[in-house]
Amino acid sequence: MLSIKIVGSGCPNCQLLEQRCREVLSEAKIEAEIEKVTDVYEFAALGIMMTPGLVINDQAVSSGRLPSKDLLAQWFVQANA
Repeated sequence: MLSIKIVGSGCPNCQLLEQRCREVLSEAKIEAEIEKVTDVYEFAALGIMMTPGLVINDQAVSSGRLPSKDLLAQWFVQANA
């Protein structure tokens, strides 16, 4: 099962990232645990300098942008292999 962390303060882009992640996971039938990280002091420790950020299996894969659903699917499939 994947471990996914959505990193951000809860801004509209952070919410959209979470929504996209849930949609892609559902469509690909991949099980994952999604955690929201809103504590600013944890961002840097996770390797995220700008939000929204995405961490998959403790690896920062995106920071400061909103990845497309296709790119998210690619990352989730690779991490789940």
